[in-house]
Amino acid sequence: MNYKHLLYFWVTAKAGGVMRAGEQLHTTPHTLSAQIKLLEDWLGHKLFKKAGRNLELTEDGRLALGYADQIFTLGAELEAAVRASTGAGNKVLDFKVGVADSVSKSIAYRLLEPALSITEPVRLVCSEGKFPELLAELALNRLDLVIADEPMSRRLSVRAFNHPLGGTAMSFFCTPALKAQLKGSFPQCLNGQPMLIPGAQASVRQQLEGWLTRHGVQPHIVGEFDDGALMTAFAREGRGIFMAPSVTEAETIQQFGVKVIGRSDELREEFYAVSVERRITHPCVVAITKAARGQLFG
Repeated sequence: MNYKHLLYFWVTAKAGGVMRAGEQLHTTPHTLSAQIKLLEDWLGHKLFKKAGRNLELTEDGRLALGYADQIFTLGAELEAAVRASTGAGNKVLDFKVGVADSVSKSIAYRLLEPALSITEPVRLVCSEGKFPELLAELALNRLDLVIADEPMSRRLSVRAFNHPLGGTAMSFFCTPALKAQLKGSFPQCLNGQPMLIPGAQASVRQQLEGWLTRHGVQPHIVGEFDDGALMTAFAREGRGIFMAPSVTEAETIQQFGVKVIGRSDELREEFYAVSVERRITHPCVVAITKAARGQLFG
């Protein structure tokens, strides 16, 4: 079997079509279709069928996809096992991580820093992006790990596993000048006050909306931000109240010159490491999970 043909079939099946698969593999749809046709000819069965403008897996295609999942998962485990070998001498261990853009930079640093403290020399290759896009890179073995503030959905056909790292309550902050204008106790003091909130894709956004409703609080929402760094830039200038993980409270106060208004255990942000390994063996991932569960969120 030509495993390059199998890889092209696998990525196309995961991506839902040759156009998106071509973008991921940096090749043309025509080339992809031709390579998949060679695989179908070798197997003697059609793997895809037309469904309007889209492609759907045939029964044989679904069977082949199941085996392809196992083959490429084993390939990723083989790569991780060889990289983690203690006989690697002074060879630098490349550790490729994707961080979901909804995870604060401060939390990301504190989660990843232990990977640089293992006995082996490590070169950290870190990229940021949308969670689904990072999962696609993980499925293609271009990443060793994805850090996110939500678990991978079981509805996705990515062969990967969620490893919970822990969670934190949320704290509310604002500048000293804005805090002096607040009236009443927390959280009622938020009523009518300018507030900066995470974008709709953030895992804590829906929690916040429910929390405000339960407490009968109606702040004046002046901005929604997918980028947490941009949100804190506005907050630092006194443009509104914002929230951040309580575990980074001291750091947030020092960095942005803000004060704590209040805290809520009802609002929690959970963090996950997503990898192709069911049982964690990669030394960097072992260090990250151990530190997160025992020290950061312990």
